[in-house]
Amino acid sequence: MERMAQKMKKHRLTNNLGLKIIALFFSAFLWLIVVNVSNPIGSRPFSDIPVTIVNDDIIKSSGEVYQVLGEDTVSVVVYANREVRQKLRTEDIVATADVAQMDTTTNLIPINITIPDYSGDYDSAVAVPRNIRIQREKSGSKVLALTAETGGTTPRDGYTLGDITVDPANITITGPESALDKIDRAVARVDVSGKSKDEDIKADLILYDANGNELSQTQLDNNLGEDGIIVSVEILKEKTVPVEFGVTGTPAEGFRYTGCTSVPESIRICGKTEAINDVDEIRVPASVIDISGADAPIERTVNITQYLPENVMLVDDNAGEIVVTAMVEQEGTRTIKMLVSSIRISNLADDLEVDYEPDADIDLQFRGEEKALDLLDISNAVSVDLSEYTEPGVYDVPVQVNTPAGIEMISDPMVRLTLLEKSEEVPDDSGQEENE
Repeated sequence: MERMAQKMKKHRLTNNLGLKIIALFFSAFLWLIVVNVSNPIGSRPFSDIPVTIVNDDIIKSSGEVYQVLGEDTVSVVVYANREVRQKLRTEDIVATADVAQMDTTTNLIPINITIPDYSGDYDSAVAVPRNIRIQREKSGSKVLALTAETGGTTPRDGYTLGDITVDPANITITGPESALDKIDRAVARVDVSGKSKDEDIKADLILYDANGNELSQTQLDNNLGEDGIIVSVEILKEKTVPVEFGVTGTPAEGFRYTGCTSVPESIRICGKTEAINDVDEIRVPASVIDISGADAPIERTVNITQYLPENVMLVDDNAGEIVVTAMVEQEGTRTIKMLVSSIRISNLADDLEVDYEPDADIDLQFRGEEKALDLLDISNAVSVDLSEYTEPGVYDVPVQVNTPAGIEMISDPMVRLTLLEKSEEVPDDSGQEENE
């Protein structure tokens, strides 16, 4: 009985075996269909994937360098199921170009795409374009002097730049000869914004071509190492001080010396704080201007730099020339120089405005007793009446001066003024718009 039961059980397992195999296959097929319907295979594009060149020592060992022609990034199309596609990020995709696989005739290198974190979980990944092209050329070097550049930044108000030292003084650039040929100068760019004391600042290397355009350094190397460029910046304190003059000698009989005027009247100096704190003026020796026998004003051009105290210099090296006038006038007369912009304007038409030339001045001559002349102050006594000038134009206008008793004008002075149509002011209705 037991042998018969075993025989019947074996018969049941093998009974309709073909149908059972077909059913199993059909079940697996249905499962594949369900999986593909719920999580189908599809494509997803990615852009701007950087291409890494590998085994480039094959080129460098032959004394050559290379540069990528065109873009060094590619687009990539990944084929994977929906779940993987949704998880993928641009950072997961790796694009490499192996120099060992380069076609030496065309210099094309096939681009290989891998997704290491999803190995085996995606069907395929294709680069677009499929190749990257490089250009091989001889390598060279170029030695350039380094100069400092502040990039338009300025120290703290009241301070200016002094000496600037760059370390190292020179730099060696290596790379493709075509790229080296474009380099005209090398600068160490530093930011000195708000600086008020000496400082060593780490600088950025900037390369320029002959037209002043900044060059890419992607294919270039240098010998700076980890220390980079250090720029030692000296910061000096600024100060504006007047220039004082004296004279030597005696004017001609009947004439007198009434003082010196200069253009400019003051200069901007700089130096270490301890050097300029006690400098309140720059005095030019009297021996520089000799008025012996003079019967008219004497004008001299003086280079002020030679009279600066030790360790003090001009902020602007080109501002050293000063024009000095020693006023020598007939006894009983005095000439006062006045800025045109200081003249009081009265009765100007509402639709006009006065345009002044920069630093334009006028000489006003007076006669009277010498004591009264020495005390004469006309700072608020000079005016012009523009009631008769109602149209734009250039006019010579009489100058009116209120003089005290015992003082009179030697001549009737005129001043040239330009009258312009007043520019219309555009009302600011931004607040109104906000309220609306």
